[in-house]
Amino acid sequence: MQQAHRPGQLKQSNKAHKSRHRSKRGISASMKGKVNVKEFVRRNRHILKKEERRHQALQLRKNKREEVLAKKRALGGNRNPPFLVCVVPLNAQLDVQSALAILKSCSEGAIVTQSDNGILHIGLPNFKQRFSFVCPEIENDFALLDALKVADTALYISSALGDPVDEWGEKVLALSMAQGMPTPVVVAMDIEGVHPKKRTSEKQNVQKLVSKWLPEEKVMQLDKSSDGLNVFRRIGNQKRNIIHHRERRPYMLAEKVQYVADSEGEYGTLKISGYLRGTPLNVNGLIHITGLGDFQMSRIDGHDDPHPLNMGKENIKANSMETETEKNTVLQVADSTKQQSLASENIPDPMDAEQTWPTEEEIEEANLESSKKVVKKVPKGWSDYQAAWIVESDVEGDGSDAGSESGDDDEDFMSCEEDNSDEENKEDEDNDFASVAESEIGVTDEKYDATIDAHEEHEMLQKLAAAKEDQQFPDEVDTPQDVSARERFMRYRGLESFRTSSWDPKENLPADYARIFQFENYDRTRKRIFKETEDTLENMYGYYITIYVKNVRQDLWKVFNESNGSSPLSVFGLLPHEHKMSVMNVVLKRTGANDEPIKSKERLIFQVGYRRFIVNPIFSQHTNGSKHKYERYFQPASTCVASFFAPIQFSPSTVLCFKEKRNTKLQLLASGVLLSCTPDRLVIKRIILSGHPYKVHKKSAVIRFMFFNREDVLYFKPCKLRTKYGRIGHIKEPLGTHGHMKCVFDGQLKSQDTVLLSLYKRIFPKWNYENCIVTDRTHSRSNSVMES
Repeated sequence: MQQAHRPGQLKQSNKAHKSRHRSKRGISASMKGKVNVKEFVRRNRHILKKEERRHQALQLRKNKREEVLAKKRALGGNRNPPFLVCVVPLNAQLDVQSALAILKSCSEGAIVTQSDNGILHIGLPNFKQRFSFVCPEIENDFALLDALKVADTALYISSALGDPVDEWGEKVLALSMAQGMPTPVVVAMDIEGVHPKKRTSEKQNVQKLVSKWLPEEKVMQLDKSSDGLNVFRRIGNQKRNIIHHRERRPYMLAEKVQYVADSEGEYGTLKISGYLRGTPLNVNGLIHITGLGDFQMSRIDGHDDPHPLNMGKENIKANSMETETEKNTVLQVADSTKQQSLASENIPDPMDAEQTWPTEEEIEEANLESSKKVVKKVPKGWSDYQAAWIVESDVEGDGSDAGSESGDDDEDFMSCEEDNSDEENKEDEDNDFASVAESEIGVTDEKYDATIDAHEEHEMLQKLAAAKEDQQFPDEVDTPQDVSARERFMRYRGLESFRTSSWDPKENLPADYARIFQFENYDRTRKRIFKETEDTLENMYGYYITIYVKNVRQDLWKVFNESNGSSPLSVFGLLPHEHKMSVMNVVLKRTGANDEPIKSKERLIFQVGYRRFIVNPIFSQHTNGSKHKYERYFQPASTCVASFFAPIQFSPSTVLCFKEKRNTKLQLLASGVLLSCTPDRLVIKRIILSGHPYKVHKKSAVIRFMFFNREDVLYFKPCKLRTKYGRIGHIKEPLGTHGHMKCVFDGQLKSQDTVLLSLYKRIFPKWNYENCIVTDRTHSRSNSVMES
């Protein structure tokens, strides 16, 4: 940067003009912001010379270079964890073991070992670096995401023979970029099998396909031993990509897992061994095992590195046959007085509020209500005991809103249990439909009919029609004629201005809000915790350790072990408060792969940072201000904010949103980032009642069809009216007994105009958080049944 000119001591200073009289206004205008000379303290600034400025720039450049080199040396050495490489094929038919065979045999001095769970370790003494290769299961989305969470490098393998990038490869790249891609390396195999004149064009074809997702990456060749050495050199010397959700937390990929049951047999201790990465791990804190949950630790042991760089080939076999009698070093032991609690919910006190003794009339009314026969919609074959578990009430509304016949009413009062029972009924109807269809169509179309669900297609058609209507006429509802509007819309209120009118965030909160935790200032707490965890404990980065996880339920571990299979097991250390429940708000943007509208409170699978769970979120607009409009549908090619109950997590963190289909695989619907964890976000639902001009006289008009009785007109008289042509007015008086009313506007109405009345109500999410466990390649289920 060019040095600015500063005047020296010999600068000429002219004498100020003397005027006989200046007004007070002139004096104050000339002295704007100026300070008295005696009060002004001038710093003695040293003006750098040319050589000094050059020396300063060299020092800054040197410090920055040393910082980058220190980060590079922090991986792969003998005193640091090896480079963790996730090997992913871009074609589902490609065998990655052939690529690993080339990498294992590319150097004569390579030290090759393998862990119990299939992780391949290759040490290159001539490079002074070590590499670990993990291969997630193909067609398993969650296994791929879990491996990429902890990987330093993503090695994408394609082939010049056939399709270099198929449907699975496109899905892999989309998931990697949405979650936060590690340092990418792309290699192409089987180029030597192509005719020599076509090798360049085939490699360019692969480069062209990969450049759609990774425009800056150059495709490397992997067919010979020299190609393998080039790949190792590229992995070891490449600049590392930063994944924000793991930079502030300790994390580890499990290389050895052992479950030891206690004497009673209900609980046990889980021993997880591997290389610790990231920030220091505190034994008194909590850890999160992806897909299993949050747990406490009893102790942390350190071991000798099982895959050292200087290990001779004669010691490889002896090293692989080590027993439990090896010498361990106890690094940390948990202190019960300092250990964080696993309590994730606040226990509300029902006697905390003011209580009065019920009167005899109230007791009689309660007895009468309990003796009333309640009719419930339950699936066929359910007993009275099973029907008693169906929840009737809804978080948003109760029977006061039950008079509406519009689609908005179903949205307000549909519960999770009713959704599940409806799904079972739909499955029975689907089976009946399939049997009829098979008899009518014939044997030739059986395979096609097995993948088509006609009832689901009918539901989708209705959903698309409702979403289109909501997009064309947003928030407009019909006033019921059989129920008075003041009863139907009792929970709604009118606002003078949606942007500027006040709304207390602590007003009329549901009972679930007494179970959650809230920060006084989320951003300030996040900064303080990040600062405290930087240098609090001794750094164990790169140690090969064993974590003793206590109080793991035996039945829960059995289900998880059967469903997880050979998928990689990742462990993350939690920051303070990250296991407590609160209201999480995430910003989502729809992906272009799906054009289906997503309805609010629809069952979806979320992955926020290191945590994966199932919730039914509510959507709202991503806008500034204190209030945010509720969205009934998450429309394609749009951005919105999803709110739901979930454990606290400090941003930044990436967010993925999936939907589970009946006959297809998991589908990525949206991706985004974590916004905040605060329950004070006001999600306001708006409804619009419409009326039509009956008689117009200058600025006054008679409006009909908005209400149908005189009492409703008087009840909503204080609310402001507006029209689709921009007029603003208010209700002056009712006319007759059939809902006609005289209104006054700021201008003359047109006969084709429509009068609108806006009402507002706050929406709260439902408490339906479920931990997600992988069951097979395409489906997921929750362990809410097994939670204590």
